[in-house]
Amino acid sequence: MSYFSEIYKGIKTLLTGMSVTGKYFVTSRKGAITQQYPDNRDTLKMFDRFRGEVIMPHNEENEHRCTGCQKCEIACPNGTIEIIWDRGIDEATGKKKKKIDQFIYHLSMCTMCGLCIDVCPHDAIKWGQNFENSVYDRSTLTRVLNKPGSTLMQGVED
Repeated sequence: MSYFSEIYKGIKTLLTGMSVTGKYFVTSRKGAITQQYPDNRDTLKMFDRFRGEVIMPHNEENEHRCTGCQKCEIACPNGTIEIIWDRGIDEATGKKKKKIDQFIYHLSMCTMCGLCIDVCPHDAIKWGQNFENSVYDRSTLTRVLNKPGSTLMQGVED
């Protein structure tokens, strides 16, 4: 007799689950968030809180806000960020000043924890919206974030 009661309980739980799924399917079609990717690639906008990759925004004059303080490099738990810097003479003051040569970001090592972005005192790095990072060669996921010839934005001091 217990054999038939187990079958009955199994069918009952199956129908309960199917009823929940059926209700959702019928009633909440207007708020569906499914995207038709890759057909809508041109119009696709990720959510504001999406953590795609770390980027360094530059303005129209190819200036960034990174002073090379290395707080992001120190805060990173696994060495994803590497800042290569040098001291150069500042034209305005004539004193030696730290300037970044390369801001290297290893996306393949990044855990997307956001500690680097939280600790940056000048908001020089932000989360980007790029999510298409499937590659065959992992070395292509290593990126230099500062553009060639970029300089420190005026008014940003260490």
